[in-house]
Amino acid sequence: MTLWLSMGMLFTLAAVVVVLIKWWNIRCIGVTPVSTVTFIAILFTSGLDVGLIMFPLTEFGGYADLAESPEYGFANPLAIEFGFWGFLIWGFYFLTCFYFCIIEPKVQFFQIRMVKWVNNAVIIGTCAFTAFLLLVNLPWYLPQLGDGESVIPIFYLIVLACIAAAVYSSSDFKYVRILSLGSSVLFMLLIAMMWSSAFLTGEGSPKDFFITAALITEYFTNLHHFILPLNDYHEFYLYWWFAWSIMIGQFTARFVSGLKTWQLMLAMLIFPSAAIGTWFTVLYHYHAEDLSISTWINFAMISVGILMVINSLDSLIRLYSENLKLAPRHIGMGKYLVGNFIAMCGLTALFQLDFLRIQWVGALVIAIYFASFVYIMISKRKEVFSITGTPPENTLDFTRIEKTA
Repeated sequence: MTLWLSMGMLFTLAAVVVVLIKWWNIRCIGVTPVSTVTFIAILFTSGLDVGLIMFPLTEFGGYADLAESPEYGFANPLAIEFGFWGFLIWGFYFLTCFYFCIIEPKVQFFQIRMVKWVNNAVIIGTCAFTAFLLLVNLPWYLPQLGDGESVIPIFYLIVLACIAAAVYSSSDFKYVRILSLGSSVLFMLLIAMMWSSAFLTGEGSPKDFFITAALITEYFTNLHHFILPLNDYHEFYLYWWFAWSIMIGQFTARFVSGLKTWQLMLAMLIFPSAAIGTWFTVLYHYHAEDLSISTWINFAMISVGILMVINSLDSLIRLYSENLKLAPRHIGMGKYLVGNFIAMCGLTALFQLDFLRIQWVGALVIAIYFASFVYIMISKRKEVFSITGTPPENTLDFTRIEKTA
């Protein structure tokens, strides 16, 4: 599994370099272009889940324990945490977003029957993993409701409510858009609230924030360490990111609104990473200074995390439903709501029973990467390397939108 992951990482980075060299300055326009602000909000909230909110506080201590994990000794815990979530790995999403916006319309690889079914199986499985991740971590998030370790009935009810809300939200894009913008705003407010509590009260000061944030620079000076898996835990994270990469690229590609390739890359690497870096800096200060998190802040963190889960799920449910022609307009609203709810609950249970693992899903995605490359080289090489811009039909739609605006 480690060798397979390493091959996938090297191939992905090489593909990013090829895309930038070959198509550096072409405009990328999706089939449903939105404003850049909305695009970034959709990207950020669709590509992340509750792990971003709560995982760091459980992981900083492990990255600092060099006796147990000496492989982390090249950088501080904040830089390590950022490396697991930020910057370089968003290159996965850039590559797949560009592919589905510019290359897939020429190639139609994902319209091949077997590829379509495998891709949608990946999407459905990763949706269920997101719900499972919330379920198994709720005891730590809400120790007030249990013993801090066991999954109790109330936690199942919370997850079922999240799945139900996500299925309903996915039925109409206006809900997806509202949730994306709303959860982004709430996340920023959460950062501001915790930043103020840490750096404007007590012994903290704004200067402390910048001193702490400077620790992230060790990530950039040690970027090469993050290309290949450091250990089993890093391997789990990388497979997790691979599992998300195709479906997030496929979903976000439709909303790109005229950014050039290099601008798209910078937008997808910098904006989410800036928010993640700020959030992790605040959390690391809480960890390093052993600051207590009040009940109301903990409630706010949980609320934003759950909203992110709903936001991630609704985007992906909408994606596979459209791909498989199972959207409400195809099968009716009642069947859509009930069918997706039962499917998500069933697959979440399979993860809970350890019948499925996200590493297997990520490994399957790497296989899709390699298969698409082979297919292009054998059957579609001339078509791909003759690409000079966005598909004409997208350009026409974008021109109409610009005139209307």
